[in-house]
Amino acid sequence: MTRRSGQLLGGLVLYAASIAMVVHAGLGSMPWDVLTQGIVAHTGLSFGMVTLLTGVVVLTCWIPLRQRPGIGTVANVAVISILVDPFLGVLDRLPDPLPLGARGALAVAGIVLNGLATGLYVGARLGPGPRDGLMTGLVARTGWSIRLVRTGIEVVVISAGWILGGTFGPATVLYAVAIGPLVHVFLPRFTVPTADAAAAEPAVVPV
Repeated sequence: MTRRSGQLLGGLVLYAASIAMVVHAGLGSMPWDVLTQGIVAHTGLSFGMVTLLTGVVVLTCWIPLRQRPGIGTVANVAVISILVDPFLGVLDRLPDPLPLGARGALAVAGIVLNGLATGLYVGARLGPGPRDGLMTGLVARTGWSIRLVRTGIEVVVISAGWILGGTFGPATVLYAVAIGPLVHVFLPRFTVPTADAAAAEPAVVPV
């Protein structure tokens, strides 16, 4: 349990850092962060606060889907929301504007780090993130494929975020293409064997 808790926390810290890296690069954000940016633009709230509020809203959607959160689910919302603003503040100290090559490298590094972070926190087997739980709940209730449900959710959040003023760009597309293969590489290496693994909810690999 000590290893699982430490791995969960480390993964969530790296996840927050990866979000900040991709957002700061300004070449397009990860799907849910496009929506977060759009809401930030219209409310004046901080990125972390909007991340917290959207996480809570998504968790309320679990109720009719009969999904049960774990420790990792609550930690996902809390840790990422608390840390993403400080990470963005650190990156704001970099020269402005960054050269295009540096922005591209920052975005790519953030996407790779996000794959690693996902492998760590999902592999800890302490509960899915709110958005993964929404996806698996919809799959269970509708019988639709993971690919269809995941794609549908992300099309909706990207579209809404872009309309509100969020950043959609090449990094968004690269993330959509790369995150599945990245997690496929990292997740098996960090999945913690547990006595109740057979009964545990299966780890979700983004598609």
